[in-house]
Amino acid sequence: MSKCKVIAIANQKGGVAKTTTAVNLGAGLVREGKKVLLIDFDAQGDLTTSLGFNKDNVDVTIKSLLEKTLNQVPINQSEGVLKNAEGIDLIPANIELESLEMHLTSVINREYVLTKFINQIKKDYDYILIDCQPSLGLLTINALASADSVIIPVQAQYLPIRGMVQLIQTIDKVKAIINPKLKIEGVLLTLADKQTRLAKATEETLRSNYGSMLKIFKSVIPVATKVAEATTEGKSIYAYDKSNKASIAYENFIKEVLENRERLKTRDTQCR
Repeated sequence: MSKCKVIAIANQKGGVAKTTTAVNLGAGLVREGKKVLLIDFDAQGDLTTSLGFNKDNVDVTIKSLLEKTLNQVPINQSEGVLKNAEGIDLIPANIELESLEMHLTSVINREYVLTKFINQIKKDYDYILIDCQPSLGLLTINALASADSVIIPVQAQYLPIRGMVQLIQTIDKVKAIINPKLKIEGVLLTLADKQTRLAKATEETLRSNYGSMLKIFKSVIPVATKVAEATTEGKSIYAYDKSNKASIAYENFIKEVLENRERLKTRDTQCR
């Protein structure tokens, strides 16, 4: 059995710090000594940019690698993988990815193309993180089909929480029909301004209404200008300003993710 855990970071609503969470989760896991691959699975290419690369100047992208997978062309283990200054491996994306989604509609077993690709490369990683597009289209279904679990970043406001319910329904359908091992790793509250009543009320509502059904991470990511500045510099918040409140919050979040995995390992061992 592969030691690699595949996590999709998903929300069909944009602007919820999904890509920021992918960057800082990936960088934080690397800091913990883990071998991590991030897959940019959004045609906007924001993850690629956030890790310091020019998305319009890359020779190999996730699109070209999945086309090889479809055509049963062998893929080298490190093909298309970029390594940023913080030691994160990345498979980039750009606007060309949009055409792949249209092409997949006519492909047999179209939901499993990303799974087939990941199965070829996962043996060299502890974690593979997939930054999904802000929609519930075929690319996101592919990500959910290939993942062991899903992290759902949700902005600390009322409407984003309502949108979360639709994503959970989609996850349940994927689990029932396509990927029975899929789990919701947890919901992460992001962009929280704890000085406002709205953010406090939103957190209380989320924990009281959904806490018995879903894991709601204890960590809450605050609004922080430094996070946006780090993104424009192509860095994680740790590399940009490790003392920032968002950096501390993400560090606590990563501890929770690692504890989740250790808890599952212990449970699996006891069940054997």
